[in-house]
Amino acid sequence: MQAPLSRLSTRLGRNVMSNFVRNHSHGGVPGENLPFDIQNRHKLTLMFTVFIGSGLGAPFLITRHQLLKK
Repeated sequence: MQAPLSRLSTRLGRNVMSNFVRNHSHGGVPGENLPFDIQNRHKLTLMFTVFIGSGLGAPFLITRHQLLKK
């Protein structure tokens, strides 16, 4: 009983993934699957610095804000 269901599930999973890859791939261009542009090096550096800096700096800014509250 479980073997036919297992085979059906495996076949369905493979078909879904192969259709996804076939319909959503555009030729292996580096960076095409990223949610940001990697062509402009200076903009990428600035955005990376802001993204990482905000995450690393937030605890220090929050602590400073709490210590300066009256």
